[in-house]
Amino acid sequence: MKNRICIIVIIVLVSCLALGSLAASGAETKKIVVGAKDFTEQYVLGNLISLLLQENGFKVEEKFGTAAAITRAGLISGQIDLMPDYTGTASAVYFKYPEKINDPVKLYEMVKKDDLEQNNMVWLGRTSFNNTYALAIKKDMIDTMGTSISSLSEYVNKDPQKVLIAVNHTFYEREKDGIFAMAEAYGMNILRKNVKAMDTGLTYDAIDRDQVDVAMVFGTDAKLRKFNLLVLEDDKNFFPIYNISIVVNKDILDKYPEIEKILLPITQLIDTDTMINLNYEVDGKGKPARMVAEEFLKEKGLIK
Repeated sequence: MKNRICIIVIIVLVSCLALGSLAASGAETKKIVVGAKDFTEQYVLGNLISLLLQENGFKVEEKFGTAAAITRAGLISGQIDLMPDYTGTASAVYFKYPEKINDPVKLYEMVKKDDLEQNNMVWLGRTSFNNTYALAIKKDMIDTMGTSISSLSEYVNKDPQKVLIAVNHTFYEREKDGIFAMAEAYGMNILRKNVKAMDTGLTYDAIDRDQVDVAMVFGTDAKLRKFNLLVLEDDKNFFPIYNISIVVNKDILDKYPEIEKILLPITQLIDTDTMINLNYEVDGKGKPARMVAEEFLKEKGLIK
């Protein structure tokens, strides 16, 4: 009996020593906190990031669904390690650049440089899609209005009285980059009484019901597909650029440099049509954002 007790004690001691040795050798779980803002596109992107990291051995804590300012504050304070964010948001909100930058590469490089120097944040890559303000028409109006804002301007100027435009309240009120500034830039003689301000989602309903001829939209919104709308080309580059990048705390990137390669497919594979379709899977078909992200990554062979 005494021998058996001794053997058990020895086994316990050996196990404890082995665990202690593992801890001492630095064998730790790779942990990372991923943040995302509170709208569909951010939920999809947040889940894409989370799933790729999990596939590559990371234990991920997700902090999704917070307002934009809170998500960014969490990143700066260290409560979040990385998040998807927009170059246009950095330009207008974080750094308040006095002039609009129309070159997406130049804007990305400026934001990347300033955020690293001022906040120790690294911007990993840049998507080609641009989730900015846009104007859209029904596709059966292409022959009448054309496919660009310049062609729309020509159509409006022939008879300004008959063209109605739906915009959200923010776009109506913004002086430097709102609807009336855009009209001035394009030489479009829109009448103020013909610009209808409403909640963002209602602009799509208004054009779908033929209550207006043109609607303000966002470049990667799922409702573009749902309502079969054409986004007019911003051929004078009036609208600000909102490309996505994955922003990560440099200390975390230094600790886990493999993150950059793991997350590279997000900025390489997701173009405008892809992002619209992913958003539509959520908003149009009612699928959970995580399911949509998982299906996309499996299709691309990036996770099992």
